[in-house]
Amino acid sequence: MSETHTTNPVFPPGRYGRRRSGRRRPVLPIAILVLVVAGSILLSVRLFQQYGQTDYEPQIVGWDDPTATSMNIEFKVRVPAGRAASCDLRARDYNGNDVGHRTVVVRPRGNATMIQTKEPVPTSAVASVGEVLRCRPAA
Repeated sequence: MSETHTTNPVFPPGRYGRRRSGRRRPVLPIAILVLVVAGSILLSVRLFQQYGQTDYEPQIVGWDDPTATSMNIEFKVRVPAGRAASCDLRARDYNGNDVGHRTVVVRPRGNATMIQTKEPVPTSAVASVGEVLRCRPAA
């Protein structure tokens, strides 16, 4: 029969470094994790406030046949009652290059919440697509 030992092995002093007694607590990795999570939450809130769901919701209706110098873009925008919207319009050519930009202020008639309008966008070449990039509260 073999003999079993229940005592810890004895190592020669200074040979294998200092032995640790007990468990070491990972304070630094936990602190870094908490900072990263808090930073991610703050960044998410900030970006949602800047680009998230908005009360000013644009929808493209269409555009007229463009000329070499302009394109008429027709769009609708949902706004809070009695508020005006400032909308960024863009015209692009067939290859997707920007050929015109314009910012327009759209004001409702009465207490309407949906405004439909047609606005000209000056272009530097013949455009093929008109877009409403975004709408926000008018200053």
